[in-house]
Amino acid sequence: MLKEKSKERIILGIDPGTSIMGYGIVKETGNSTGLICLGVVKLDHLDDHPLKLNHIFEKTVALIDEYHPDCLAIEAPFYGKNIQVMLKLGRAQGVAMAAALSRSLPIFEYSPRKIKQSITGNGSATKEQVAAMLQTLLKFTETPQFLDATDGLAVAVCHSFQRISSGGSAKKSYSGWDTFVKDNQKRIVK
Repeated sequence: MLKEKSKERIILGIDPGTSIMGYGIVKETGNSTGLICLGVVKLDHLDDHPLKLNHIFEKTVALIDEYHPDCLAIEAPFYGKNIQVMLKLGRAQGVAMAAALSRSLPIFEYSPRKIKQSITGNGSATKEQVAAMLQTLLKFTETPQFLDATDGLAVAVCHSFQRISSGGSAKKSYSGWDTFVKDNQKRIVK
């Protein structure tokens, strides 16, 4: 099992999407978390779903190679009424996870409600409320063009808060395909 650094770590947070993927990168030192960067990967110009997935994989690997995060925190797909949308989001999440696994990064997964609760104290907070709280917490003034960027940042900050509040460890981590498969038997179709 891969271990994260204890004194300082860089966290890559991703809000997967098939039109726009949001990401944020933070540096945690002790009990303080600071912004490194945030942004989006626009995918709506691509018509072919496999091309979108390839772009997600390549951009995630590029972010990992540029910023050398110690882990990936990712938003779990939410359950909605449209099965096709859920399937596409699940694929986008899986591709981002595969990119992290290809670089041997531990992966931590959080529900949208958990992320909002961690950032704002309200699991039903709006995207705008989450973005405003992140601006206050991380002391940045620029307003991202897309709220997907702050959604990705929120995942990273949520993971940082989980470790800080739990004294050093978050609960769900994957360090390779074997661990992921073992922990997710119900997701595997034979």
